Amino acid sequence: MFLTDGSPRGIKLAEITSNIELAVFIPRNQINEAGKREEVFLPGLYFLFGESETSSKPIVYIGQSRNTLDRIKKHDQQKDFWNYAVLIVSKTKSFTQTHIEYLEALAVSKAIEANRYEIENGNTPRHFKVSETLEADLLDNFDTIKILLSTLGFPLFEGLAGSAKKQAARLFCKAKNAKAEGEYGDDGLVVFKGSAAVAEFAPTSNSGLFLLRNKLIESKVLEKEGDVCVFKEDYLFSSPSAAAAQIQGRNANGWVEWKDAKGRTLDELKRK
Repeated sequence: MFLTDGSPRGIKLAEITSNIELAVFIPRNQINEAGKREEVFLPGLYFLFGESETSSKPIVYIGQSRNTLDRIKKHDQQKDFWNYAVLIVSKTKSFTQTHIEYLEALAVSKAIEANRYEIENGNTPRHFKVSETLEADLLDNFDTIKILLSTLGFPLFEGLAGSAKKQAARLFCKAKNAKAEGEYGDDGLVVFKGSAAVAEFAPTSNSGLFLLRNKLIESKVLEKEGDVCVFKEDYLFSSPSAAAAQIQGRNANGWVEWKDAKGRTLDELKRK
């Protein structure tokens, strides 16, 4: 990782020194400064990351261009949601149009599969066949891209839950007629698909709980079924307390409310 201006909030370069891929992290307000770097004009992939007032997930737009910065500048005029761009180019200038089109299609499909971000792309890029040897190289390129994005703070291609949702790692949260199962990890707490949350919040609940609940329903992560709301997909909460509050319909301490099958609290399991 290289901080081009010495600031961790500024333009950054990320690379694995033995590999050809280079990631360029650009805050939206530093697009003009990025134009001083020659690598941003190379062919490559680009990712626009941001948030939405109506979406329960962070948002990403995935694209490719022969001149990545020029395309980013156009999106600066046309798309409001994003705050950060990450460009992926080749340090050896070896990416051709075939490379970047294939990687774009693969990136979109893998992002949809991971289901961690809402995909802003209107159309799914076409998928086309390449030679077996080229595909092997491109899959290796993609593995590096995945690592670089995660290193920059964007785990776009990483699944929400643990590798196999092992029973021993499962946590449970209960309230009235609602029950949820989940797993605590590096990024927060994942509530598993099929879990149930109470349908109505207690009057003393803070406004942020209502706002998130509305986003979850609008995004169809939650659907009301009788007197509960059911999770239709795995969903990552930023903290155990945020997850517990949605399950129980009130302000909650998730470190106490989430317990394993033996009744041990998450606080006992992870902090004591």
